[in-house]
Order: sequence, then C-alpha cells, then structure tokens
Amino acid sequence: MGYKTIVGLEIHVELSTKTKAFCSCENAFGGEPNSRVCPVCLALPGATPVLNEQVVNYTVMSGLALNCTINHRSKFDRKNYFYPDLTKGFQITQNDMPICTEGYLEIDGDEGFKKVGIFQIQMEEDTGKSLHSDDETLLDYNRCGVPLIEIVSKPDMNSGREGREFLEKLKNTLKYIGVSDVKMEEGSLRCDVNVNVKDEETGRKTNVTEVKNLNSFRAVEKAIDYEVERHIKLLENNEDEPKTTRRWDDVNNETVLMRVKYTAADYRFAPEGDLVPVVIDDEYIESVRKQLPELPEAKKERFMKQYGLSEYDSKILTATKQLSNYFEEIANSFNDYNMISNWIMTEVLRRVDDLEEGFKLSFETKDFIELLSVIKSGKINNNAGKKVLREMFETSKKPMEIIEEKGLIQVSDDSQIETWVDEVLSENPQSIEDIKNGKDRAFGFLVGQVMKKSKGKANPGVVNEILKSRVQ
Repeated sequence: MGYKTIVGLEIHVELSTKTKAFCSCENAFGGEPNSRVCPVCLALPGATPVLNEQVVNYTVMSGLALNCTINHRSKFDRKNYFYPDLTKGFQITQNDMPICTEGYLEIDGDEGFKKVGIFQIQMEEDTGKSLHSDDETLLDYNRCGVPLIEIVSKPDMNSGREGREFLEKLKNTLKYIGVSDVKMEEGSLRCDVNVNVKDEETGRKTNVTEVKNLNSFRAVEKAIDYEVERHIKLLENNEDEPKTTRRWDDVNNETVLMRVKYTAADYRFAPEGDLVPVVIDDEYIESVRKQLPELPEAKKERFMKQYGLSEYDSKILTATKQLSNYFEEIANSFNDYNMISNWIMTEVLRRVDDLEEGFKLSFETKDFIELLSVIKSGKINNNAGKKVLREMFETSKKPMEIIEEKGLIQVSDDSQIETWVDEVLSENPQSIEDIKNGKDRAFGFLVGQVMKKSKGKANPGVVNEILKSRVQ
C-alpha cells in the first residue's frame, strides 16, 4: 500500500500587455519606484477601473492553449485583505465566475503520459512591492495593477518531479503563444504549491500545506519533496496539523511556518461593483483561436513525422519557438535532418547562453548551412567541422575562410592515401599478423596510424577501403 502524494499548483503569470489591467499606466518591469502610477493604481477617491481588452484576449488565448472551456460570461470580485502594498484594501480578481474553467495540460508523468487537470484560469491584478530593511519598509506601487492570470491546477500530480514538469511545460506553452515573458527571476511567473499525503492503507490524509517563496523550478521540486517527507512523518507519528502556509528557505533547503492558512471566508469576497461582467460570444472566441501559433506538443509530433527525428530530439528542438524556427530555417535548405539535429544539439546549444532571450548567434544561418554541406560532401571531417564552428562563434568568419586558413580540406585522393597506408603497414607488421589471427582491434589501430600520419586530413572512409584491400 504505502503513501500517496497529492500535489496541486497555483500559478500567477503577469501578462505582457502594454498597459496595466485597469488603467493606462505602462506595464513594464523595474524603473524608478512609483514612476508608473496614477489615481487608479493608488486607489485615490473617485478613481474607477476600466478593463484593458487585451487582458481578456490574452486570458482567452491562454485558456484555449490549455484546453479550457471559455465561459461566455464571467465577472470580477473584490478579495478583501489588508496589506501595505494593496492600496485599495482589496484585490480585483475573479472568484466564483472565472473566464476559463476545466482545462488540462499533458505531461510526462512518473509512470508515463499524464493529463493534469486545470480547475480554472482567472483574471486579476498584481499588488505593489514591499521592500524591507532593518529599520524601515519602502513601498513601490509600479507593479500595482499589472494584469495577472492565476492558473489553478487540480491536485493530479504525485511527486516533486511531476510538479516541476507541469510548471516547465506551462511556462513553455505561455511563452510560445506570446502572452507573457514568464521570467521567474523578475516575478512574471510565480508558483505556490499545495501538498498533502494520504495513507492508502487507513485512508487518513494530512491537511494541505501551501508553500510560497518558490523562485525556481528546482525550488518547486525540492519544496514538494521536502513537504512529502514531513507529511509522512506526521502520519507515522499520528500527529494532526492544521492547514498552514509555509515558505521555502532556499539556503537551508526546508520549509518554514508562516501562518495558519487563510480560508475563502477570510477574504470576504464580494462582487466588484465598478466593473461590468465580461460577456464574449463564440465569434470572439474563434477570432482569438486563430491567433494561436502551433503549440509545442503539436510541433514536437510534427517534427517526428515530417523530419523523422526521435521523440527526444524533437522535444529539445521545440523547447522554444526561436530554436524550432532556427531548425526549420536550415531544414528548408538542407535535407539531412538528423545531421542538422545532431549538430544543433551537440555543438550549437552548448555555446548558446540563454535560449529564453532569443536564439542569437554570431554568424548567419546560411554560414551554418554551408558548413554542414562541406562536412557532408567529405571535404572536411567531423572533427575539423567542430573546429570551424568553434571559430565561427569566436570570430564570425565564414566557414570556407577558416577551412582555407587552417588547411583543413580532407584528402580523398587514392594515391596519396595509398602512400600513407603502405608506410603504416611497413612500420607495423605485427598488426597485420594480428588481423589475420582475428584481432579486429588491430585494424582500428592501423586506421588511427594512417590518420595520424596524414595529420587528420585523410578521408576515413577511403582509408578504411584501402586498408581492407591491403590486409584482407
């Protein structure tokens, strides 16, 4: 029997609109504190919110990408609580009538394919920031009113790894469709996890713990795994713990108690009287659907079918829109798709610092195509090709310019290679005897000696053919 881990995620995503959710202030990260605020942001008397239509558009787009039902009618509510960075004393959100419900995201689960349900996606506004020091707290309201969507998953995940996989796939999907830059380091992607454990023999469950302050995918996975172990100990010791909110301590790799978890009643939800309900029709929903690009999962499947790539290669190459576009740009002019995939994955990606910031290389795509063509033609070998590519990254020189400068053209002339082969055979009579006695490793040794004598310039295929004709 054992224990069953139950995990759900609550994910907040800042939308990349030009202006805030309910006013015309610029929506941007950073800047001089309190430089992007207005009477609406600051909740001054008489200031009323006006909904940014692009927020609705991006939320519907996110819902469609996550297989949600798009509700024709939704409304806003006030979530009441006091905190200094919440100027109104309440947050505008959606409680019982959100715009998107009943979606799902497919992930690679611990035991294979898994469909993780999405309970709802709601539109809401962000709060300001509190900046604490030893003797004062400063408030920056630039973020106040920035549009958010909150994505609430169903508790369908059963490990830290599955929680991380869900979050990574969600981030990739939202990045693909262009609704957010989803940068955890800037706070445009934030995740809280809800964890509890069930004793499958007795049916007893622990109460849910919410964990906050998770600023990386690694932290999400580690926090879940830590809480699972803690909850199992609660069950083993027959201890009861109320629903709590804890924070992740990244230094000590543990969760720390913050407070007993709030309930919905604590927030005294009430309808937002300054905003009318959001009403959309099927025509609007279909117009948004047409804006959706090809999604990562569909693109991965297409890469496997169209280009004959493995599932692993296809998953890597479709990890970002920029990378998949780069592959296809090359594939339009060079039809050895596996060769393209191998060179991108083994030689290009390890030299690219940040795929999230765009796939920017120091040379043009046509130069990389030229290098692949030269390698495939046999003019240079793979090792020489790697040297050329390394210098292309460092100097932006053209491939043929580097090849000529370094004298890397591969020798395929039979007479020259025959000379090297004959010299090697005369120097290594014992290896010839070993081959005749069935010792295959001796043949590889002779090939290596010919390559050494040619300073790596001999065509290995031609070397193999000539050697075979001499010793067999």
